[in-house]
Amino acid sequence: MTSKKGFVHMKLEEIKRKNLYRTLKKISLVKGMVIEVDGRRAINFSSNDYLGLSQHPAVLKAAKGKMSQVSQCSSRLLSGSSSDIHALEDKLAEHRNVNSALVYATGYMANIGLLTTLADKDSIIYSDELNHSSIIDGCRLSGASIKVFRHNDISSLRGTIFADRHLMSKRKIIVTEGVFSMNGNIARLYEICKIAKDSNAVTVLDDAHGDFILGHTKEHSGTADLLGVSHLIDVHVSSLSKALGSFGGYVATSHYVRELLINSSKQFIYTSAIPSHLCRAAMAAISVTTQGLRQKRLSKNINYFMEGLKKLGVTTGQFASPIIPIMIGNEVVSTQIARRLLKMGIFIQAIRYPTVRRGRAQLRVSITSEHTIEDLDFAISCLEKVRGKSKFM
Repeated sequence: MTSKKGFVHMKLEEIKRKNLYRTLKKISLVKGMVIEVDGRRAINFSSNDYLGLSQHPAVLKAAKGKMSQVSQCSSRLLSGSSSDIHALEDKLAEHRNVNSALVYATGYMANIGLLTTLADKDSIIYSDELNHSSIIDGCRLSGASIKVFRHNDISSLRGTIFADRHLMSKRKIIVTEGVFSMNGNIARLYEICKIAKDSNAVTVLDDAHGDFILGHTKEHSGTADLLGVSHLIDVHVSSLSKALGSFGGYVATSHYVRELLINSSKQFIYTSAIPSHLCRAAMAAISVTTQGLRQKRLSKNINYFMEGLKKLGVTTGQFASPIIPIMIGNEVVSTQIARRLLKMGIFIQAIRYPTVRRGRAQLRVSITSEHTIEDLDFAISCLEKVRGKSKFM
């Protein structure tokens, strides 16, 4: 029989043999996009702070001001619900142009809480194969039948749902990300919403990486806003810790779905409320996003960087989103490249299984509005140097 310690050591050795071992890096902020990683100064290209709002003076002031308590230290149903969190939920509902919103401690909990509440053994969930782990876990925990369709493949989704057309008693739910968290692809929401309408399916959109960044309205309500289908999405899930630079997640939907979540979602019922100072920080950040200046700067930076990669002949993603993948393939090579880049002063993380498929390792570059042209040029020149040594595409 394997000892308790032996089991742990055996699992760790197995992870190392597969070149999937991970370690935590100590990070400290210097200024802007400059950080120290394990004592080494570098430009940060691994942050989801797409609009730089985690360091914005108005956001910091809102977080620091009037603080009389660090945390409520309990769930909202047990200890009550602060006026700050209600104000934030009202603002998020307005942002999404829906009746209601509910804030969760994290976006991960929001996805699991929603899916385990909406779906059960009498449901079928149609999920994009590259959906985030929180969506995958939510689907599994719900007890529903899960049908995975090929990534962003409308024919695959249509065929899968068509094959289930005889299951009239089953509740059908289609769930997808808006901007996919690893490859930066943008979901084909117009076609997905049409299929949902034809099959009477509920549409769930996790737009953590598009929210407050993309869109045609001043609210920048994300991918659905960009594609003109916001009114066709039944439930929006998103994050407060990406473009808003704060912390937490939220669900925006109808009043009745919110009430059901409050009464049935364990991830909401049994988790402490996010602190008021983070609610105020998110509110301040939303005000900044409506000005639109940082989104314009971000868009210019994304286009500039992608053009630089094209000149290098580097294989990357298909869409101009803040997430730009650089395909490597081999897990060992990807970590070697990341280490070389850090020595040069560029912090880009290698993404490996299980976040992506085996043999599909990549570098995940996150572009922000706060990167300067000099930052982008330096990153491109460093990538050119390591590309020559590693021969990655």
